[in-house]
Amino acid sequence: MKILSYNPGHDGAFAYLEDGRLVFSVEVEKGSRYRHSPLTVPDVFDALAELQDVPDVICRGGWWPGDSPQSQRTVAGYFGSDRNQVVVSRKRILGRTVDFFSSSHERSHLLGAFGMSTLPMGSPCYALLWEGVIGAFYEIDAELNVAKIGNVMSEPGHRYAMLYALADPTFDKSSAEYSRLSDAGKLMALASFSKRSQPSAEEERIISFLLQDCQHLKPQQCEALKGLRHYNVGLDDQEFRNFAGIFSDRLFDRFHRFAEANLKRGMPLLIAGGCGLNCDWNTKWMESGLFSEVFVPPVANDSGSAIGTAIDAQFYFTGDPKVTWNVYSGLDFLADEVVDPANFDEWEPNVATVAEMLTSDLIIGWANGRYEIGPRALGNRSILAAPFAASTRERLNVIKQREQFRPIAPVCLEEDARKWFGCNRPSPFMLYTHRASTDALAAVTHVNGTARLQTVSSLTNRPLFELLTAFKSLTGYGVLCNTSLNFNSKGFINSTSDLSAYTLQHHLDGFVAEGRIYMLKSSLGYQKYLGDKKRRLATR
Repeated sequence: MKILSYNPGHDGAFAYLEDGRLVFSVEVEKGSRYRHSPLTVPDVFDALAELQDVPDVICRGGWWPGDSPQSQRTVAGYFGSDRNQVVVSRKRILGRTVDFFSSSHERSHLLGAFGMSTLPMGSPCYALLWEGVIGAFYEIDAELNVAKIGNVMSEPGHRYAMLYALADPTFDKSSAEYSRLSDAGKLMALASFSKRSQPSAEEERIISFLLQDCQHLKPQQCEALKGLRHYNVGLDDQEFRNFAGIFSDRLFDRFHRFAEANLKRGMPLLIAGGCGLNCDWNTKWMESGLFSEVFVPPVANDSGSAIGTAIDAQFYFTGDPKVTWNVYSGLDFLADEVVDPANFDEWEPNVATVAEMLTSDLIIGWANGRYEIGPRALGNRSILAAPFAASTRERLNVIKQREQFRPIAPVCLEEDARKWFGCNRPSPFMLYTHRASTDALAAVTHVNGTARLQTVSSLTNRPLFELLTAFKSLTGYGVLCNTSLNFNSKGFINSTSDLSAYTLQHHLDGFVAEGRIYMLKSSLGYQKYLGDKKRRLATR
């Protein structure tokens, strides 16, 4: 069965399943489009270009009710977790009549997490869906009936981001209806700077305000906190950073207490929704002792909604929700122009050469194969650098045009993960934090001693595995800095033209595209590398 699914709105995407396999997931923001973009007509043609035949089923993910009464009869809404949220009809496309399927946004997260997990059909489990709007636990039985156990808190992701907005004087709280989509990830970084665990009386008032029982909390309502210390205090304030960690723990504890009181021990847990990208919280669930295992898909946020709706459709028509998938299921890298030899030296493909350049503290863009699904760069659209010096992290944040409190993640050989990060299992999707066991990896160790680790093996990403192995042979460490290759506020770069422009504008030392090496002639670091290499050859 061929299933084409689309999520038209926020984090717009197309996903295509064929006979239980994810063939591709095309996310609108990728290819240097603005993050969280909705679908446009050109995106439709990009998806159609990947198809070999007319699909048997076309799916649309549920969202907020539209203005059209006709649309409301054929398209599901945002809420609802049971099978009654499924809407099925028939439509014509390219001369064929096909099934048209729609189910709720809520189900897209839940069915997506189950279908992508390693749990076989017939495995009862719990699911936690926490995102900008929904914060609830569910029980999934052996027949994949989904029953909501209870709403813990509405808008957990929004409330989390609201604390960042509260302290940020650049955020106009007087007119905003909702928090900024980028702020939750920034608060996650700031929370690691916390040096105390007990809130002041004033901070308890803020916690009570932000976690109050209401359906929607508007930033405008923060006017009630205007006289308090943290209001517009700025993000560099250490007391606010202390409070960021306290608030993060308090929000997690609300959900943890609910789980302790209402869930049986020893069941698997699926985590879905944008809060599933919070590595600290994922680690706490893993270490809680409440669950036999924890699974978080790399597309936990709305970038995976189209996949989830396709899985729900597959379950409806075939009775089987399980899919095989690869995290590198985006579009191929586009060689849309010749790299300008006036600006770049071209080197023959050689992974040992790239490793040597990285040991010389050069910072290099790395584009290989299809791009990653989900928001995390996992070694196919990455900026790579040596992991040793704190100054490298600082330079990477300048290149990325982002705040200096933001951490840089390590990518590590799976075989070395226990030695350097105490990680004794594969962690291929950068979804958990681990504590660094050495001071040598300063560039990838956050202020609290943890790192948001991705592990790599020869099976998960062969080109990156070979680069890490070559780097290890030179330094003794199979570890590199890995951060996403993207313009600020945009999705991953996916073309030679954008990659060349980024290297020139943001002062990378060079880039590698599909194995070919292009080094920026004007880079002082690259010129120093050439001089050092020439001197080494002269002394042999």
